[in-house]
Amino acid sequence: MPDKTQNRAGGWSFLLRFEQFIGIGPHGRQSLSATPLAERLKIGIAASIAILAVILISQQFSSTPHWPVLVASMGASAILLFALSNSPLAQPWCFVGGHLVPATIGVVCAQWVPDLALAAAATVGVSLFVMYIFECVHPPGGAAALVPVIAASDQPLGYDFVLYPVGLNVLAMLGIAIALNRYWLRKPYPARPVTEHDPVHRHNDLSPMKRLGIRPDDLHQALGEFSSFLDVNEQDLNQLYSMAQNIAYKRRMGEVTCADIMSSDLITIEYGTGLEEAWGLLRYHKVKILPVVDRAHRIIGVVSLVDFLQRANLNTYRTFAEDVQAFLRKTSPFTRSDKPEVVGQIMATGVFAARDTDHIAALVPLLSDRGLHHIPVINHERRLVGMVTQSDLIAALYNHDLSRPAYGATSPV
Repeated sequence: MPDKTQNRAGGWSFLLRFEQFIGIGPHGRQSLSATPLAERLKIGIAASIAILAVILISQQFSSTPHWPVLVASMGASAILLFALSNSPLAQPWCFVGGHLVPATIGVVCAQWVPDLALAAAATVGVSLFVMYIFECVHPPGGAAALVPVIAASDQPLGYDFVLYPVGLNVLAMLGIAIALNRYWLRKPYPARPVTEHDPVHRHNDLSPMKRLGIRPDDLHQALGEFSSFLDVNEQDLNQLYSMAQNIAYKRRMGEVTCADIMSSDLITIEYGTGLEEAWGLLRYHKVKILPVVDRAHRIIGVVSLVDFLQRANLNTYRTFAEDVQAFLRKTSPFTRSDKPEVVGQIMATGVFAARDTDHIAALVPLLSDRGLHHIPVINHERRLVGMVTQSDLIAALYNHDLSRPAYGATSPV
């Protein structure tokens, strides 16, 4: 006699498999739930604004009251352009070519194939094939292709349909999508190519994070050799791969946070600290950087040896020490000068900071690809609590390796 517990477990297993099959299971929800609710609302509003603007613009060029001013495919395109703007299917060439090509094919099939069923089938099939050839696959374009075929029995559409409303809709939607994505949603559109070379040191070597493991060229080649069409580009795959690496690294390293490895006894200065005092602190404590904080101990910038040397007006006819001393020397109050007097005038702002609860894996891209050597650490109130250097991270990794059992060693019983 079958066990009721087994039957119940089998039922739950079937339900889980069914949810995963239709895409509403835990794995299906995860990719969508990563987008914050406020961001989803902004995306929906952006799509509404785009459709409204396209209609208003198209109405200005309408010459016939019964002529359509909007093709239905713009609704589906709005979802791609705003919700999935990084998708290869949402890029400008796919959006433009994926509308104009199918619309032209639809007009041709509507005029030459009298049977509705055959015309519709031929339109979609030929449109998809041609979009593949020209690499402008855009799913909503299938709807634009069917409009002339469906309308042929009532009001045949000529080739001017490709220019209006399709062409005008496409141009208006594309311009609005670029503006809203960049300046309101703060998303790069069109998607930017993956940067392979070191952006910090300006040479042709790959950045440190890309010198080992999978490279963008590898992902590009793999996509080219993949037999099925994937709605993802190298940039998304590279980002996903990096995230998976960080997750796996955290699992192997355990919960080692910035607070565990940072230096907390910091020498800080304020905006109004004099240049000579800051220079003296750098030399006395033998450090290369000093954080600049406000009265609430929140970091507002950093000042380094480089900041001093860049502004010291080094000349060949004076010694290095004389140039630095001239830069540090206070200007007489009776002398008019544009020379900086306090660190706030030479400090670097826009500082990259880590939280004390961040895993040390988050430090690796900052220290390697961004070329940073010191990373301020802040707490939940955004107050400065420590500083992590490259040496701190190397020591942490070295000590972690020492704590692991040697290969082949057995733990004591």
